Amino acid sequence: MRAATPARPRRGRAVSSPASPFSRRTAMLLVAAGALAFLLLLWLIGRGIADGERNNGQAHAASKGLAGYAAMAAYLGKRGYRVDLVEARGQLRQAGLLVLTPPAVTDIEKLNQVVNARRRIGPTLVITPKWFAIPQLGLEKNGKPGWVRLVEAGAPNWPGFHDEITLYLEPMDKGTRPGGWSGIGITGTLARTDKVMSGKGKGLVPLVWGDSDARALVSYVADGDYPALRAIALDDASAYDRNQPDLGVPAARALYPVVFVFEPDLVNNLGFNRPEAAQLTDQLVGALTRQGSPKQVRFDLTFNGFVQADNLLTLAFTPPFLAATLCLMLAALAVFWRAFNRFGPPLSTGPAIAFGKRALVTNAAGLVQRARRLHLIGAPYADAARERLARALALPHRLDGAATEAAIDRALERRAPGSTPFSAAAAAMRAARRPVPLLRAAQTLHSLERILTK
Repeated sequence: MRAATPARPRRGRAVSSPASPFSRRTAMLLVAAGALAFLLLLWLIGRGIADGERNNGQAHAASKGLAGYAAMAAYLGKRGYRVDLVEARGQLRQAGLLVLTPPAVTDIEKLNQVVNARRRIGPTLVITPKWFAIPQLGLEKNGKPGWVRLVEAGAPNWPGFHDEITLYLEPMDKGTRPGGWSGIGITGTLARTDKVMSGKGKGLVPLVWGDSDARALVSYVADGDYPALRAIALDDASAYDRNQPDLGVPAARALYPVVFVFEPDLVNNLGFNRPEAAQLTDQLVGALTRQGSPKQVRFDLTFNGFVQADNLLTLAFTPPFLAATLCLMLAALAVFWRAFNRFGPPLSTGPAIAFGKRALVTNAAGLVQRARRLHLIGAPYADAARERLARALALPHRLDGAATEAAIDRALERRAPGSTPFSAAAAAMRAARRPVPLLRAAQTLHSLERILTK
């Protein structure tokens, strides 16, 4: 009795192994989903979306509280305007209408820089702050995130910014229509009449005023001739051509207008519960944008603390670093593809050197092929065939190679007349340098050897 010899695995064949729990397609989907989720996380971090909640109840376009302007932004979007909430200071220098809603405590120097730079870029609408608000969530049973309670009002003090303008915060509850206002062909009433903010100063042209005492609630700076604003101030739509940009004169200055909304309740969320607020917004923004050009309105959030700071991620996706980022992404895609093609059970290879005569020949042939020495095996192969036939035919040992081959040719002629002479086949074998000629010559020698030895 003897033990059975275990079968050796063939080289390059997969051995039996547990089946993979995932198919190639499933693995590809899992890796792709993970990669996309990671890229999305990087993008969110780069965009600063996770930095904080914008709906914090303060006076800006992302706020849904009473003092915010989310209703105004949403209304303009429904009216066909392209509305953007700006968190990058670089976007403040792009064309289109810019709506600034700075808080009471703000950087006056930066505010001056932005407004002055906008004079040659596009019109600017400045809404002055008035309300001090506190979060309402928790104070009332049905409070929602972003809701606030208006606790106090105050006029901002911005020394160095349009010092010719003086702000007044006074009640407007007298007359036959308390809180009533008129302008741009529209009349309405304010939601709160106890504290109304107005502005007065040299070079201001009122667009909206209070009915009781004609205080200016909305005005523009008359440092040039702005036909569109002049027309709505006079309530005369035929006084200007809407197909022309509303630039100030002289033409060499080419200045865009600056409009102040002194009373924020005209356009904030508190005021938008009245239809005349939407009408006023439509007329005012329509006069500040050109007909025939993209209707672009940008609401600034940078002065309200939502500034998208540059970091390594944002720089990676902006020129000139975008090219390097794309190259890295393509390299990662190539690595993923190679890994995907490799996915599956590993292949078990045989031993580096196989056993047995056939394996020995195979190893020797592989070594010769790897060494690229095929041209050196022709002569030894022909000499070995000649020596085997000399022993088989019992030829004398004193004969040299040429005489031995001549004797083999004579023996071959007697046994197989007309066959290829051995000397010619041996010469072809010695002259061969390529695999195909070597194989053909070897086959010829082998057939001749079989004829003489059978």
